[in-house]
Amino acid sequence: MPIALNLVTSPRMNKRKIFNDPVHGFITIPHELIFDVIEHPYFQRLRRIKQLGLTDYVYPGAIHTRFHHALGAFHLMRKAISILKIKGVKISPDEELAACIAILLHDIGHGPFSHALEHTLLQGVRHEDISRVYIHRLNEHFKGKLRLAIEIFEGRYRKKFLHQLVSSQLDVDRLDYLTRDSFFTGVNEGSIATERIIEMMNVHNDEIVIDQKGIYSIESFIVSRRLMYWQVYLHKTVLCVEMMLVKALERAKELMRRGEKLGGSPALLYFLQNKVRLKDFTKNPALLEYHAQLDDVDVISGLKHWLNAPDKILRMLCQAVLHRKLFKIEISNRAFSYAKIRKLNQAAMKKYQITEAESAYLVFSDATVNHAYNPNENRINILMNNGEVIDIALASDQLNISVLSVPVTKYYVFYPKRLV
Repeated sequence: MPIALNLVTSPRMNKRKIFNDPVHGFITIPHELIFDVIEHPYFQRLRRIKQLGLTDYVYPGAIHTRFHHALGAFHLMRKAISILKIKGVKISPDEELAACIAILLHDIGHGPFSHALEHTLLQGVRHEDISRVYIHRLNEHFKGKLRLAIEIFEGRYRKKFLHQLVSSQLDVDRLDYLTRDSFFTGVNEGSIATERIIEMMNVHNDEIVIDQKGIYSIESFIVSRRLMYWQVYLHKTVLCVEMMLVKALERAKELMRRGEKLGGSPALLYFLQNKVRLKDFTKNPALLEYHAQLDDVDVISGLKHWLNAPDKILRMLCQAVLHRKLFKIEISNRAFSYAKIRKLNQAAMKKYQITEAESAYLVFSDATVNHAYNPNENRINILMNNGEVIDIALASDQLNISVLSVPVTKYYVFYPKRLV
């Protein structure tokens, strides 16, 4: 049974704290409730989850955490609300507090290595769904004080633009992670005019819009997002090491379900041994406590436990990830043929004396899509000087914005370098 993570803060504690952030400078905590949310173990867990998973295998500086990002997004939310209030948008103190808490907790459901293991340890459960479970549990802990934050987070509050600041194609989440990830990776092409974009924000018909004079900053934002995806988030080596980690955990799962004993933390072993779906968190409240104890440290510790495992496939994958002995990568604009994958599988079977099913752990293919801007979703709208509202793809005088609205798919195949 997991240990419940509860926190009691002293009423005499000074809760008006300041964080010195390398990206945004000083971030102030303006309210006691925000301080208490940050201090809760659920939130402190984000210190142990890297924002970019295994991207530091390519960019060594990319070791910032979800904790950094959540504080940065919170800081930008405060700035955005301040600008909107100056422009005459009605936002009450309670709404401002709730919006700040909603963005602060928007990523609290992330598991180890962020997106890399999102569907590996849990069965088809998105981190947004787990975040919702966390926020509702925290609302119980804080005796209903997060009710309005939940409504904004879930998009149920009557002021739609507050949810758009939390989640949309131009939310403060994206503004922070692009700026932060560019800073820590050193990929300067991802730099965006965060301050100016926020200054240009406005509200029209209950939706976030950008004043016309901010159009070029939005064009730059979309271009930078595309560049960051290909150079950082979907970098071929990053995808390779993340897939190898996924395969290692999938192999560990299979072995444990056969009854084999593997070392690891109680939290990691629980999710490897049990099929956990979203509805299970409602049926079994203790599940969230197991999840709250799960972070990057558990996974790395597990890999170290399995370095000398009797199973050669698990052993090979763990050694490859921990020692950065990565597989070979091939990229194509078209899906790889069945014949090519079959040939690689047979080569793996022969070289390592394994079955066809086992070869799938060493030869695997995947596809990834880069969609810098999707005009079919919540659009980025420009408020023209004449009062007309136009989608950025139509308002832009640059052809490349329309081009960037078209998704690009790339196909990958990964296999041991000595295989062919």
